Amino acid sequence: MKIVEEEVYESMFWLEMFIEIDQDNQVEIKKLHQEANELLAITVASINTARRNNK
Repeated sequence: MKIVEEEVYESMFWLEMFIEIDQDNQVEIKKLHQEANELLAITVASINTARRNNK
């Protein structure tokens, strides 16, 4: 799960770069960034749950 977290975070970074340079597709890129943010939140919650259940 930690790898998933890192990959989503990196994807968000690149989407932020695209937001800055691609003025034509701002709406779509921002939607993708929001989805990535939601996936990141789900992944972090899953990691935290797994850690709690291991103790």
